Amino acid sequence: MKVLLTRPEGRNQAMVQQLKTKGVDCIVTPLLAVAPTHFSIDTHQLSTSDCIIFISTNAVHFAALSLNNNFPDCRYYAVGQATADALRQFNIEAEVAPQDNQDSEGLLSLNSLSEIKNQHIVIIRGVGGRETIAEQLTLRQAKVNYWEVYQRVMPKLDAQSVCSQWQTAKIDTIVVTSGEVLVNLINLVPKELFAWLQSCHIIVPSHRVEQRAKTAGFCHVTNANGANTEAVIQALSL
Repeated sequence: MKVLLTRPEGRNQAMVQQLKTKGVDCIVTPLLAVAPTHFSIDTHQLSTSDCIIFISTNAVHFAALSLNNNFPDCRYYAVGQATADALRQFNIEAEVAPQDNQDSEGLLSLNSLSEIKNQHIVIIRGVGGRETIAEQLTLRQAKVNYWEVYQRVMPKLDAQSVCSQWQTAKIDTIVVTSGEVLVNLINLVPKELFAWLQSCHIIVPSHRVEQRAKTAGFCHVTNANGANTEAVIQALSL
């Protein structure tokens, strides 16, 4: 097994260490970069929220920078375990989507989010993304606001050079931790190499990304049900 890790710069170290421990070779090529938006939020709105939902570890990181690590006292939710782990670094215990469904739908299935009429909820995320959580919480008569603390961009890469490196290294397994990374991967690989790409084992974080991968023609797709290191290692059967 030769593994390609694609998380943003600085976010692959834990996985690299785990793979090395298990004697598995890997290459790191970030296929997503994140940058702060510098969008502000009404501090009163945030401090008076009944609960705050974090969509990703990046949301935690950039919100912490903006708030100087001073998070308000309220209920917290995390879409995935990796996001909950990031919040724990700030002594915040968040309720997490079920282990077997760590995505928007999984979060919405939590009993504590079923009766939320007139509650003030802030969703902290990157620019864009799915509207499912906000739409469903609004239907449940909650008052929902966004705070978009970062934006995603594609790193500048030489497609031919990068793909040649992957093939020379005999990459056969690719860890994809979001839908955006999957799209960037597909857009990066030249058409003449797409048969090779489709033959690779793709590890994805959720059912939604799994379906997108299969629609794109990937045959060997494994849903890790999370983007955290433990979930990915288990999906790799290591």
